[in-house]
Amino acid sequence: MQIPTKLPKVGTTIFTVMSQLALDHQAVNLGQGFPDFPVPQRLVDELAKAMAEGRNQYAPAHGIPALRQAIAAKTERCYGRTVDADAEITVTSGASEAIFNAIQALVRPAEEVIVLDPCYDCYEPAIDLAGARAVHVPLDPVDFSVDWQRVRDAITPRTRMLMVNTPHNPSGAMFGTDDMAALAELLRGTGIVLLSDEVYEHIIFDGRRHESVLRHPELAERSVVISSFGKTYHCTGWKVGYAIAPPALSAEFRKVHQYNTFCTFAPAQWAFAAMITQEPKHYEQLGDFYQAKRDRFRRQLEGTRLKPLPVPGGYFQLVDYSAVSDLDDAAFCRWLTIEKGVAAIPLSPFYETPPAGQRLARLCFAKVESTLDAAIERLEKL
Repeated sequence: MQIPTKLPKVGTTIFTVMSQLALDHQAVNLGQGFPDFPVPQRLVDELAKAMAEGRNQYAPAHGIPALRQAIAAKTERCYGRTVDADAEITVTSGASEAIFNAIQALVRPAEEVIVLDPCYDCYEPAIDLAGARAVHVPLDPVDFSVDWQRVRDAITPRTRMLMVNTPHNPSGAMFGTDDMAALAELLRGTGIVLLSDEVYEHIIFDGRRHESVLRHPELAERSVVISSFGKTYHCTGWKVGYAIAPPALSAEFRKVHQYNTFCTFAPAQWAFAAMITQEPKHYEQLGDFYQAKRDRFRRQLEGTRLKPLPVPGGYFQLVDYSAVSDLDDAAFCRWLTIEKGVAAIPLSPFYETPPAGQRLARLCFAKVESTLDAAIERLEKL
């Protein structure tokens, strides 16, 4: 029987494809963005404690009160914004669920959502499932900055949402205060909702400040801001995140959430509540932790024919491989995995229309030194 598809452009995600290819060819996997080092011990202990204490049944749909209160306190501490733990914070089964919920709740059929290319691959399928249309505005192909005039030109009477991501995946580029001012001016007087994907919010380098939307009241009042415990606490497989939005937006968001996952893994919520309140130094020091990895990896890459691009934030390193090959990025990453034993992610799946002649690949440095050393040993032979 032939089944009509609701997602005709969607196949197997590039992350699954490249991870399987790495497994098949015993390659060092610097493709999919997951840490290969331990979760903080306190978090493991608190999870075990919660399970032993019987906290194994459904959590409240919006998240346990202790976790929402901890998130509210952390938000005020980090960004100076007071949020209502009961009306403005929703705990979700990962940031991807939060992104999906926001789009399904707030975007209607035939409306438009502006996305900035390259963008994470879960954005457009969620837009398609809402019956809406993704409008792709390319970032600068060199430094991945935003041309706000191009964004303005993309706005039509059908524009319902603008999606931004800082620090940016895959490039690591970050918004500055000028970007936030331009964004506020762009949206002022419109009914456009802002979805701000900030899952790498604490992985910031070189003394820079994360310009969260939550720092900017005018923007926060029209925004859904999404974060990820998996990225902050090295536990991507736990799939726990959250969304912060004003009460009216949160109310709509929760309508979808309650019929999507209803609630999120309860023992982990108790563990994160304890971790946030008892060990704030973890997220405060996360940038320094990853900067040491970034700097070491970049020094090692200097001994290869790959040219590393700047990395202001996040845990991915883009490399220009044009000195090695003229293959397109998908073919190069496949060749690199099969023939040279290192898995990387091509950038083209993050675009509607990749820039002509772009020769960039994404490597993840959220790895132990031995993993990175093994990869560098192979990359030095290119």
